[in-house]
Amino acid sequence: MTIRSATAADLPAWYTLRRQLWSDADPSDWLAEMAGFLQNDRIHVLLAETADGLLVGFLEAGLRDYAEGCESSPVGYIEGWFVADPFRRQGIGAALVRAAETWARQLGCTEMASDVELDNAVSLRAHAALGYDEVERLVCFRKSIN
Repeated sequence: MTIRSATAADLPAWYTLRRQLWSDADPSDWLAEMAGFLQNDRIHVLLAETADGLLVGFLEAGLRDYAEGCESSPVGYIEGWFVADPFRRQGIGAALVRAAETWARQLGCTEMASDVELDNAVSLRAHAALGYDEVERLVCFRKSIN
């Protein structure tokens, strides 16, 4: 398994992985957004690739000026993190996170942060297993006013 930075050639496979993670989201603008990520020095996309060239996971890391529970700025942030089902529990997700932490550290960050949906027990456990401490719980609200 290789962990490497994404390139424009990876857009179709990376898009497919994103669809698995965010299946309820509207992907209509994703390809343009993803291409923009590759040009943005505050975002780094890492991919997990098998020896035969199959992309099986990704991590989108960003730099944020602020993150809940953090004391420094900027903060490395896990914006999106996914490993395909057949490849889970093999250390691939951990390798993606370590690579993102290295990227953030190289940019001067001393903290890394992330967020998880409250009902995503798998991701909560994965973050905890990698040494991430829960710092806050948040419920967001929305109301249509049309």
